[in-house]
Amino acid sequence: MSDLGKKVIYQIYPKSFYDSNGDGVGDIPGIIKKIDYLKKLNIDMIWFNPFFVSPQNDNGYDIADYYKIDPRFGTMADFEELVAKLKENNIGVMLDMVLNHCSTENEWFKKALAGDEKYRKFFYLRKAKADGSLPTNWQSKFGGSAWAKFGDTDYYYLHLYDPTQADLDWHNPEVRKELFKVINFWRSKGVQGFRFDVINVTGKSENLVDSTDPVEEKSLYTDTPIVHQYLKEMNKESFGQDPDSVTVGEMSSTTIPNSIEYSNPNEHELSMVFTFHHLKVDYKNGEKWSKMPFDFMKLKQLFTEWQEKMDQGGGWNALFWDNHDQPWALTRFGNTGEFHEKSAEMLATATHFMRGTPYIYMGEELGMIDPDYHTIDDYVDIESKNAYKELLEKGMSEKEAFEIIKDKSRDNSRTPMHWDSSEYAGFSKVNPWLMPTDQERINVKDELDHGEIFNYYQKLIKIRKNEKLISDGHIKMFLKDDPQIFAYERHLDDSNEKLLIFTNFYEKEHSAILPEEYQGKDYELLLGNYDHGNGKLEKEISLKPYEALAIKIK
Repeated sequence: MSDLGKKVIYQIYPKSFYDSNGDGVGDIPGIIKKIDYLKKLNIDMIWFNPFFVSPQNDNGYDIADYYKIDPRFGTMADFEELVAKLKENNIGVMLDMVLNHCSTENEWFKKALAGDEKYRKFFYLRKAKADGSLPTNWQSKFGGSAWAKFGDTDYYYLHLYDPTQADLDWHNPEVRKELFKVINFWRSKGVQGFRFDVINVTGKSENLVDSTDPVEEKSLYTDTPIVHQYLKEMNKESFGQDPDSVTVGEMSSTTIPNSIEYSNPNEHELSMVFTFHHLKVDYKNGEKWSKMPFDFMKLKQLFTEWQEKMDQGGGWNALFWDNHDQPWALTRFGNTGEFHEKSAEMLATATHFMRGTPYIYMGEELGMIDPDYHTIDDYVDIESKNAYKELLEKGMSEKEAFEIIKDKSRDNSRTPMHWDSSEYAGFSKVNPWLMPTDQERINVKDELDHGEIFNYYQKLIKIRKNEKLISDGHIKMFLKDDPQIFAYERHLDDSNEKLLIFTNFYEKEHSAILPEEYQGKDYELLLGNYDHGNGKLEKEISLKPYEALAIKIK
């Protein structure tokens, strides 16, 4: 475990990182040009969102060819150069594997459509019911039915996502063999990291039945027992043969017991899991397209439950606030005005000292925030545009609907990386595919010259690599009922040293009475985002606005 605990992974959304050829879209040569910057952070691995051949109906998560680089991002030679140059800098590569479904442009689907029996068995093809209705009443995650007509046959094919993303039938051993071949192809190119997209929905039954309600429907295809069998087989046939492989599964609507099994090393499935419960604490009645302040007590409760129970069960968490599907955490949970830096550092501290492997999404280390768009036409994301229409249909005014899109759109974090303060943020010389905003106050050049957030991230990464309490320690939450402070302890079985983390999630100074076991202890400061030295813990701890404090006691 300890090696996983020392690693920090950086995520790059290639389309938005750096445009090297002036077409307004980021590319692989652009990433190569910025390796010196990536090296400065001292990260261990980079997870790249998909850059395989794709019609891009779901931003590359609809793969038409698993073996080729999409020309808009570069060539295989570019990719090989990227792997080699990152390796020279001790940075590994993690690729995004989309194996639950493939694009309807994929040769497998085209062969199936042409009547090839072998490939028809790659998909969930079902006839309509006797009354002529669809095979089941399942809904697509992107809205509408999860079934679409299969060419001019009397069959329908299953698509849990977009109609152009046909679900692959994992019950068929031939399908699994083909998918493991894909992983092994990229392993042969020097790739040792894999992120598996929505991997826990691969366990659909062979006999598909109607659902009674949306909650029960999810359980018909999510986290079913066979997923564990599939993962064990995939591990054995591919990445499990590399002692240094790092794998993470994106787990949709998962549970703690399943996540323990997915990520406990004794199970030989995956290294860790991405779970999303903590990023739904600003969903009104569980509804994403809504507006409300985040529920801090709920956030604490979720962190406590997942961290402590995963620790007890020997599971392993991927730790993160941001990714390509989420609005910026700093806008959601922090302060984008007076306490921009302090709240960015506080949020980073809250997750980086936890038990697991931290992920940093490109731009997070600069304190990037949601863009300031003024009309729905500024957005590209299909999910956001559909949601806007639906909100209007529900009777909302354009202003109300737009405010919600501004808060929750996936495009918020997909805006180009801010390299400098110029018109296109130094990302491109031409109008980019998505416009940056706020680059005059948040950008790499200024941050490296006189900012403090990047430097703070460097410290967090360095401490994790050198401190066993963080990489190997257990976790225990305290001050659980405090309305402003999130606090926890890290400890090892064989040492009486403890690490205490305090974070104030609000702009009001706040004090709390410490548990007795910590009162009167001498402490050594490990890291803080305000001026602070070593000292002695009193009966009370007092934290400034958005203060973060990591201290060691014996």
